[in-house]
Amino acid sequence: MLPIIQVGPLALQVPGVILLVGLWLGLLLSERRARRIGDNPAELYNMVFIGLIAGVIGARLSYAITYPDAFSGNLQNLVSLNPGLLDPFAGALIGIAAVVIYMYRKSLPVWRTLDNLTPLFAVMAIAIGLSHLASGNAFGAPTVVPWGIHLWGSLRHPTQVYEIITASLILIAILIIDRTRWVETSGNIFLAFMSLMAISRLFIEAFRGDSILIANEFRLAQVVAWLILAACLGLFGWRVSLRKKDKETIG
Repeated sequence: MLPIIQVGPLALQVPGVILLVGLWLGLLLSERRARRIGDNPAELYNMVFIGLIAGVIGARLSYAITYPDAFSGNLQNLVSLNPGLLDPFAGALIGIAAVVIYMYRKSLPVWRTLDNLTPLFAVMAIAIGLSHLASGNAFGAPTVVPWGIHLWGSLRHPTQVYEIITASLILIAILIIDRTRWVETSGNIFLAFMSLMAISRLFIEAFRGDSILIANEFRLAQVVAWLILAACLGLFGWRVSLRKKDKETIG
């Protein structure tokens, strides 16, 4: 684990640096895809920037409202770079809301835009796994397998490594699928990515040691993954049936 690198007087938080590098690399891939299909990549950059800024501000304000004592003694913490003073769930919701508003105001096609953003999502999935490995978060359950890693006083499943490997395979699969005829229908690339991510989450979560349980029995992440997978497959089926009806109408 390598949570912090000391560079002179600066203490760089490695997980945050990894996420920023992942964001940059992912945007480069999304930009290339947008250019290839004739879309304006500047819209992607603007949308991601707005969503990121709104998400970070919203996450900090939500944390401040929920835990005011963390800021009452030192208001400088409001602009602190400490990610521990963020509410990630609220930040994600606010960031997504900002993106939706931007897409609506710019009249961007939803499915086509999501397809363009999919390479970014795929690279960020790898970056999140690397950040977890650096910080020691998302750790695995105790195990005796020879490839286990010593973490938090026990030999554990390297779930962070599982996360990195599966996310890398998904990125490769998405890049291959994106060159096939499947891309002719907008939204297929995004739905394929979400389906594969849901399947990978079902696998990885089985080895996690910090899962949130529902009724002390069901893992919350797996329940959400099943719902996402079912929704994606349902959308696939619905879209295929619509295309068949359109062909029959034209015929």
